[in-house]
Amino acid sequence: MAQSQEVARALCDAHDWPAMRVQLVPIDTKGDIMLDQALSELGGKGLFTQELESKLLSGDLDFAVHSLKDLPTQDPEGLCVAAIPPREDARDALILAPDLKGIDKLEDLPAHTRFGTASLRRQAQALRLNPGLEIGLLRGNVGTRMNKLSDNTNKDSGVSATLLAMAGLKRLGLSARVDVVMPMKHMLPAPGQGALAVQTRADDDELIDFLKPLNCAVTQAQITAERQFMARLDGSCKTPIAAYADITDDRLTLIGRLLSVDGQICAEAEISGSVGEAADLGQRIAQDIRNRHPELAPVREG
Repeated sequence: MAQSQEVARALCDAHDWPAMRVQLVPIDTKGDIMLDQALSELGGKGLFTQELESKLLSGDLDFAVHSLKDLPTQDPEGLCVAAIPPREDARDALILAPDLKGIDKLEDLPAHTRFGTASLRRQAQALRLNPGLEIGLLRGNVGTRMNKLSDNTNKDSGVSATLLAMAGLKRLGLSARVDVVMPMKHMLPAPGQGALAVQTRADDDELIDFLKPLNCAVTQAQITAERQFMARLDGSCKTPIAAYADITDDRLTLIGRLLSVDGQICAEAEISGSVGEAADLGQRIAQDIRNRHPELAPVREG
């Protein structure tokens, strides 16, 4: 809802519309409701998008706002991403239970600390930094996950540490709850993390034109490189993949990472080129990693 409100404000500002011109429609998706299993067991990130996409196609909604990292790399038939607004902070943040406050590095968490996450990317990189962590499933919205953090001495009460996206915390005004902002070199984000996608019907030219002013060309180039890297690796919720593209003076530098689930194997590559080469750069370093580490190459199912 915070993301949708942000987009609604930007759209009204872009066209000098009154705030009531954009009506927000709350929808609880399967991904929001089914919290007792990992996404990889439930069918992937599409659980957060399917209901919204169905309502777009039926005409019940004019556009939908997604966390871009939840979207498949291919648009569903009849839909398109009409705008990618400026990206928020792409880093992850470490959130600790009260008895662990004061620790300023994930690698300094005590052995057997119960670390909660539903993300294989976060799990793999956390275990790479601190193999002594005990991984537990933690899903839900930001508030739900924070509220489940409990004293590390109570082994029956959940988890004691977790990672959340800085973007979501900032949008919710919860930056003060952050214990450690994770450096990119230790916790590379998910492709597209921190970015939003405004999705609509591909044949609705008028609405696409309305949404165009929200698009950020820099963010779009970053996301293109990162998602092409993921797509070339056949990325899914069952694959620990991380990537981040930085742009300086029309020069794009992409870092991509593919890990084993336990974090003990980590393949990384970096490449630079012009912004116009974004898609090609992502594909090239993905192929480089596949060539050098065939043991990590994801296997297609079906």
